[in-house]
Amino acid sequence: MNEIPTALPGSVDELMTLIAACEDAWDTPDRSGDPVDILDHGLQVAAVLATRFPEDEELQVAGLVHDIGHALRPGDEAGHGDHGAAAVAGVLGQRVARLVALHIPAKRYLAATESDLELSPESARTLGCQGGVMTADEVAAFETDPDFAAAVALRRGDDAGKIVGLTVPGLEHWRPVVARVAEAASARVSS
Repeated sequence: MNEIPTALPGSVDELMTLIAACEDAWDTPDRSGDPVDILDHGLQVAAVLATRFPEDEELQVAGLVHDIGHALRPGDEAGHGDHGAAAVAGVLGQRVARLVALHIPAKRYLAATESDLELSPESARTLGCQGGVMTADEVAAFETDPDFAAAVALRRGDDAGKIVGLTVPGLEHWRPVVARVAEAASARVSS
């Protein structure tokens, strides 16, 4: 397993190093969870989102980084979205960070609203410790979130990105996309 950097990334290069360190890092410390490592999973989710939402690079990059919280705080199923969001906010901006944080509530939402939802065994196992199926009031509130549709799209990509041996573009393919998202986030903060 690669050594996971402990400092929050302050640049695209540092973020890319953190993402690369997720190769051979898993969503559960004992590797009993999903069948692909965090890097492979993120690459698959980003590829799915690039196909489905080619115009939304922030969503694609959120897919790439959405599970790095697992590597930052192994074993914290309920908090991995928030840990990942905190790690990327400074480089990728608030929308990407929000989408990373919202991928867990989006799972809870879909579990409440889609009776035929198929979760991976690991996602089904962690649903309870992440708050369980949303209540009707939680569903109504979540549907008013301005990032609701993108969060649900990220979650659907998350469910689709767990295929052993799937060939998708590698991490270096994503460097210019990450750089564009970071540059746009920095410009918003500066203006």
